[in-house]
Amino acid sequence: MLIGFTIVAAPLLFAIVNAAVQMNHLSARSEQLVVHGVRGTRNNQRMFEEIGALERTARLYQIIGSTDLLDVYARNQERLVATLNELFALPLDSEARNDALALKTEADRLQQELKHSAPSSPRLGDMINAFPQLVEMASKVSGKISAQIDRELNGLQSATQQAQQNLFWETLLLVPLTLAVVGVFTYLFGRPIRAIDRAISELGRGTFSRPIAIRGPADLERLAAQLEWLRGRLLELAQEKNRFLRHMSHELKTPLANIREGTELLMDGAVGELQSSQREVTAILRENGMKLQRLIENLLSFSAWQAKSVGLEISEFKLRPLVKSVLENQQLTLVGQRVRLDVHVEDLTPIADRGKVRLILDNLLSNAIKFTPRGGTISIHARAEREQLVLDVMDSGPGIPPEERNRIFEAFYQGKTPQGGHVKGTGIGLSVVTEFVNAHGGSIEILEAKAGGAHFRVRLPLRQSTPTREKAHAA
Repeated sequence: MLIGFTIVAAPLLFAIVNAAVQMNHLSARSEQLVVHGVRGTRNNQRMFEEIGALERTARLYQIIGSTDLLDVYARNQERLVATLNELFALPLDSEARNDALALKTEADRLQQELKHSAPSSPRLGDMINAFPQLVEMASKVSGKISAQIDRELNGLQSATQQAQQNLFWETLLLVPLTLAVVGVFTYLFGRPIRAIDRAISELGRGTFSRPIAIRGPADLERLAAQLEWLRGRLLELAQEKNRFLRHMSHELKTPLANIREGTELLMDGAVGELQSSQREVTAILRENGMKLQRLIENLLSFSAWQAKSVGLEISEFKLRPLVKSVLENQQLTLVGQRVRLDVHVEDLTPIADRGKVRLILDNLLSNAIKFTPRGGTISIHARAEREQLVLDVMDSGPGIPPEERNRIFEAFYQGKTPQGGHVKGTGIGLSVVTEFVNAHGGSIEILEAKAGGAHFRVRLPLRQSTPTREKAHAA
């Protein structure tokens, strides 16, 4: 990832460094040009002032003839030479430098002429008449310097425009290049990250069958390897849990069958006619034995379905007799709880797995009984709607809190709502219902009950295709 970020940032860093270097170069050139322009202008002004002072001193010497004026001339000459030396220190071109050197030579010659000329001699007059030529030479030097400054200024403007154009084209090139690099690395990183996210979601949903193998950057591959190790451990734990449930359920079924058989013999009077109190106790044993049998069947169904070792056994059956059979099995509990029933079942003949539809009804009814208070009402409605069997199971209990609705279909989850029944469940009844509904290609949802309580709606296709184990596995 660090390499990827470095590659993405490299073009931008290059553009920033290049822009900084060019701006620094232009800034240095502009500063140098300003300094040279100011010095050149100042030295040109001083050069003309000092040539004028030389001419005035020479004319005074011609009139007065005092030798002190020769010293004044020499001092002015020194200032002129110093000014010309400052000009030589500037980066002058060859023409301006040669003209300045010629000016200095001519000024030295005039100084020598002044020293060797008498105040009233014609030679001094010729020397004084040469000052206009010296002024002309100074003007030529000043013009050359000004022209050079103008050329440098124009060159700086051209360089600035060129730098702006270069930066524009670099930006125009680097922006799509950077976006392309970002896109490439987003694809290279995004695909394994999406795969890891999908793998984590599958682990969270309890799907451990798909191996986690991700190709990509080394750090993401190491993370995928850790997730694969975690998947293996979770799969082992799930298999151990299912084996435990199957073994325990099978171990419990044998003594439970004996208990139920003995209870039925007692109820049938095989060992003698029972008194009313004895029959009441035997009925309680029979009822709780049936409840325990349903719990064990749920455990076995959940374990087998988790292990994908069962399929759908499709058959055609009448729905009303099936609902009646489920209600008869719960008759003692319903009577003991004084629960009223509101049953409206259309005369339907679905083609589905009869045993699993029975378990769906039995578990939904058992769940309703657990949460329905004494004297409450349980409603069971079934109708056909667009080639679907719509089954509604409603109760008058406390209902399902919104924060628990996403979890009640999880295995072994038991909500915080107090139960009205006498036997506490295992928390897998609704999980088994969900598995069997999904196996039929149906759906289950929780609706808002009009009069409070819980309202489960199951939708199942009225016609199932030929049963195959692969179809059940896919579900």
